[in-house]
Amino acid sequence: MWVFGYGSLLWNPGFDPVEQVRADMLGYTRSFCMRSIHHRGTVEKPGLVLALDQGEGHCSGMALRVCEDQSAQVLEDLRERELISSAYVEEWTDLTLVDGRNVRAVTYVVDRNHDQYCLEPLERQAHIIAGAVGGRGPNPEYLFNTANLLHELQIPDPDLDWLSQRVQELLRGK
Repeated sequence: MWVFGYGSLLWNPGFDPVEQVRADMLGYTRSFCMRSIHHRGTVEKPGLVLALDQGEGHCSGMALRVCEDQSAQVLEDLRERELISSAYVEEWTDLTLVDGRNVRAVTYVVDRNHDQYCLEPLERQAHIIAGAVGGRGPNPEYLFNTANLLHELQIPDPDLDWLSQRVQELLRGK
């Protein structure tokens, strides 16, 4: 079993992948388009988390291969984590790995009809992220961990770079 990671699954997959390979998912983009009312915000003060949103282009991330004898447990754990509020939809998608292999992977995309789906300008996203905290910790931590790992993996994401810099400014009071 393969899992496509594009956000927190990159730095906190919840399992030990036996293999990690860069992959691109066509027809989707990585975006802070989901209000987080559990993990990185609350119902009273939602944060924002990344989701795959349908659009032009592609999303670069990592395909994470699960040990075969752990597949059922990993899938159960992922569903408990990712489907907590039904704002994500589980999809199985075909990925072409950077090494040329084709694999089928599970991933989680945003449900555009869910009330947690949102499209905010980057400046508004920065203010929301800077001030939100949820059950898994501060929203800025989620942004910084993802942006830093994307840099390490040499996966460019100009929006996350901008957001990371802007949220740091906001946290310093600028």
